[in-house]
Amino acid sequence: MRVLCTTRLTLEPQVPDHAEAMFAVMSDPAIYEFENEPPPSVDWLRQRYARLETRRSADGSEWWLNWVIRTAPSQLIGYVQATVHPDGRAGVAYELASRYWHQGYAREAVDAMIAELASAYGVRHLSAVLKRRNHRSLRFLERLGFTHSTQGEVEADEWLMVRPIAIDTRSGGGVGSDGGSSGTADSRP
Repeated sequence: MRVLCTTRLTLEPQVPDHAEAMFAVMSDPAIYEFENEPPPSVDWLRQRYARLETRRSADGSEWWLNWVIRTAPSQLIGYVQATVHPDGRAGVAYELASRYWHQGYAREAVDAMIAELASAYGVRHLSAVLKRRNHRSLRFLERLGFTHSTQGEVEADEWLMVRPIAIDTRSGGGVGSDGGSSGTADSRP
């Protein structure tokens, strides 16, 4: 995994040393309005990050890619992640502390992750799962070019959103999209 840089952000491969700062980010109650709960302790989060540091599923068939998001002044504000399958599909997710919502940080981080997934991991199809009540994430994913899908298994109270990634051969091979920009929600690694 590489460090990814954007205009305002640095995406660092997640490691156990990020646990303490990320515990504060992940303790924001607004993040859990629709599902899940905060990590129980810094030690629990550090152990989870240590397990994920292998970057691979137990059987080695999937890449588990997790980046923490850092603003220019070095404040950690959230994470992006992807589960990359061997067939060119990836489930993607994001989570930012609520005080960083509506500032374009999620878009910037997710765009950087998607470009990396396409160029370094050969990803051509993205998916994201979200609770149907989570209208903020639904609007975000739609702005990124994701559409509803009935293919795949999700819980009755969830949406499955998908988006293809195309390589734009007209502009020198950069990442483009088929009908949209870039995206995320729950990748379930």
